[in-house]
Amino acid sequence: MQYIYLHGFASSPRSSKAQYFSDRFRELGLSLLTPDLNQGDFFHLSLSRQIQQVISLLRQDELVTLIGSSFGGLTAAWVAQRCPQVKQLFLLAPAFEFAAQWLPRLGSQLHQWQRTGSLAVYHYTEQRWLPLSYGFVEDLQTYDDAALQRPVPTLIFHGTADDVISVAASRHYNEGRPWVSRVELDSDHTLTNAQEAIWGMMYPLIYQQLQVVS
Repeated sequence: MQYIYLHGFASSPRSSKAQYFSDRFRELGLSLLTPDLNQGDFFHLSLSRQIQQVISLLRQDELVTLIGSSFGGLTAAWVAQRCPQVKQLFLLAPAFEFAAQWLPRLGSQLHQWQRTGSLAVYHYTEQRWLPLSYGFVEDLQTYDDAALQRPVPTLIFHGTADDVISVAASRHYNEGRPWVSRVELDSDHTLTNAQEAIWGMMYPLIYQQLQVVS
């Protein structure tokens, strides 16, 4: 079983969640791959680029568990849709309905972004503002969450106080997908205060999948 953690938008493998889960896997004697989805070129970031990057990491002869945070969670769902070796998903505040939830908050900045082709976005790991191409939006608009229909066992964790991606997005995604389970937590988008609880629910499922594989 191959394990991969996908960080969120304007984040990196150096995020607190990536480090936390890497440590937990290391304690089990397992390796958790944490690719840098920025690829050293945040300006040209896109959902398509992230999907292709993750697919290139998958080994054809090995089953895969993906753990995705926020935009990394959305990426994980699309990788699972396309790749049959993905057998398990853990999604942390996944960015379903991302365009519908995030873009309207930009207000007049959205039109300026479209006109100039560039928007300054605060990158949390770099702790500075970085430019992002409008191509990010154009690419995102080619994806529809409704097309995510491959029945991969999925457990979603979402904070009820999330003001970045509303918990309603995960509730909508859960509807009509019996292979998806959802846990709502008293937390915000970072889920920092819920990491131990999340791991406590993830671990038994990871162990169970390991037994199936072996």
